[in-house]
Amino acid sequence: MNSLQGSCRVGVDVGGTFTDVFCVREGRRPIVFKVPSTPADPGDAAIAAIERLAAEEGVEPGSIAQLAHGTTVATNAVLERKGGRLGIITTEGFRDTLEIGRQMRREMYEIRLDPQTPVFLAPRAMRLGVRERIGPHGEVIEPLDEDAVRAALDRLVALGAECIAVCLLFSFVNSKHERRVGEIARAEHPGLEVSLSSEVDPAFREYERTAVTAFDAYIKPMVRRYLADLGKRLGDAGVPAPLQVMQSRGGLASAGLARNRPVRLFLSGPAAGVIGGQATGSAVGYDDLITLDVGGTSSDIALVSGAKPLLRAEGSIDGFPVRVPMVDVNAIGAGGGSIAWLDDAGGLRVGPHSAASDPGPACYARGGREPTVTDASVVLGYLDPGKFAGGAIRLHPDRAVEAIRRRVAEPLGLDVEDAAAGIHQVANAQMGEGIRLVSVRQGFDPREFTLVAMGGAGPLHACALATDLGIVRVVVPRHPGVLSAAGLLAAPIEHEVSVACNEPLAGLSMDPVRRIVAELDEAGRKLVEQEGLAPDEIEVLHFADVCHVGQGYFLEVPFDSSADDGLERLYADFLAAHERVHGHAVEAPARFVNIRAVHRQRMPDPADPSPGVSGTGGASRERMGAGGHRMVRFPDEAGRVETRSVSRDSLGAGDRIQGPAIVEQDDTTTLIPPGWAALAGDDGVMIIAPEAAPGTRERGR
Repeated sequence: MNSLQGSCRVGVDVGGTFTDVFCVREGRRPIVFKVPSTPADPGDAAIAAIERLAAEEGVEPGSIAQLAHGTTVATNAVLERKGGRLGIITTEGFRDTLEIGRQMRREMYEIRLDPQTPVFLAPRAMRLGVRERIGPHGEVIEPLDEDAVRAALDRLVALGAECIAVCLLFSFVNSKHERRVGEIARAEHPGLEVSLSSEVDPAFREYERTAVTAFDAYIKPMVRRYLADLGKRLGDAGVPAPLQVMQSRGGLASAGLARNRPVRLFLSGPAAGVIGGQATGSAVGYDDLITLDVGGTSSDIALVSGAKPLLRAEGSIDGFPVRVPMVDVNAIGAGGGSIAWLDDAGGLRVGPHSAASDPGPACYARGGREPTVTDASVVLGYLDPGKFAGGAIRLHPDRAVEAIRRRVAEPLGLDVEDAAAGIHQVANAQMGEGIRLVSVRQGFDPREFTLVAMGGAGPLHACALATDLGIVRVVVPRHPGVLSAAGLLAAPIEHEVSVACNEPLAGLSMDPVRRIVAELDEAGRKLVEQEGLAPDEIEVLHFADVCHVGQGYFLEVPFDSSADDGLERLYADFLAAHERVHGHAVEAPARFVNIRAVHRQRMPDPADPSPGVSGTGGASRERMGAGGHRMVRFPDEAGRVETRSVSRDSLGAGDRIQGPAIVEQDDTTTLIPPGWAALAGDDGVMIIAPEAAPGTRERGR
């Protein structure tokens, strides 16, 4: 792919229950819908989406110029333990690195001691050492014993290995021996998938490097099969666009390149949601954002500063560390389907267990008997039983009342409405704490940010959270329930390459640093060339991981290697970042840990990824009056308040909705409490704020 110009662009994001589809055609309203996910083969849902676009929307597969995909295949391969049978080759004496880990326990007082490291990836019989040794400065201390490598490979293959992770000591300084092991493996066992730590994660810390390389190799067979099969099926269906996949860092890559480093596909769906939220905020003039994506099971929370999502150097999958750059998404177990329950002390709790979609909340009348946040929303009057999910799901308020009465209200001596309000307050408190973790904990004041409400339930909770946190502006995208699919189309093509650099900043010349950067840029340039991008379509960013000498953990800092005073600037920026993140900074010696280059596609000026509203201002005001009214219990009100309900489709540019009000649409419900007001923009976005300034649109914070 070399351009985003074309008759049609499609984003397909696979979730646990539904696969979201967002289709953009120039000059026309976007097509938005959901199809049921197909866990046995997620590609079936993607193909069903293409078929529905053709059959019901008139979008011919041949007109699709971009197809971007958010997938859970990599994550599910780990969660469901469905990766390939893995063998690990290490330096002799280090075969147990994966099992030893860091000797840290997440739960100190559990009687049953479960493994705290991902030993399931490769039991000890599948981990072998070979004679070789590279020194800490890259010197060859002991040559690689190639006969031992061949013997180890033969033994692992005989034991059923489908994939091999190679992690030799100090290969991040000198990868010569690892590359030779890879050459031997591919020559003598052509069908074997091979991952080299010097390619997957060229950085120090043996356990983390071994773990992420093992994960990469473990999921590689499944991811390769899935992406190859889906790409073929799309081609057979007549889609000319190459398949693109969202990476955990927030950029797209072609399926052909993505399947070579599948570990970078972990948590691609939440990353797409953050990109969609960032694009929506920037389109209406706000670059400092907190995104809140509330689904059925969890809430995904992230922070965007200066129109750039915050990244973290290491994530986790199923509780195990995975050292892969990821959009910093804090997922908490509080969503619409989260179950309310009482602990042994009689305290009200919400989540992390969820009723999911089957049987679902009690109000679904599908067999669920536990009270959920959705049940509380029905009891409080937030959700219209006949309009939920566009009328696709009929809600039963009597079932919600009975579940809350039996499980919460009666044991606590409350009436049902007060119990439902308590469930919402607990859920909101958990979400508020999740927002503080991505903001206050990292040195940011949430009061200086705009809250972007996403997901099926985000707009329902957003104003209550904003009130609690002192946030004065909430942005609701036009289609918040499918913003992850929309975010796929707002993301750039991006590739990142890095190298370890264990050098002190003091006394270091820029010349060797520039040589390293030039090598990284050459590697990055080759990757983006394979994507079909021209040099003038690419922007290049450089970053350095820096820490104080003797410090165990580092901070990523933007780095300008072209400036003569680049190292001095880097040190000053490092101290500023240290002050923000850790609350203090000391002018002590610092050193490089890693240097990385990011090559990404230049994107056009920010535009809301979900444009389109119907009607004009005057006509829509007439339709607004026909919405209806109902009695609603708001968080800060003692009793119910008469509240107007409005259809989102009836709103036109400039319409102002004064609270208390409820705005309903197929994919979400927006709650506007008393004292707040919303302004509908011509871009389809609603901005909600305290009545003093509901339409403020100054840029920045």
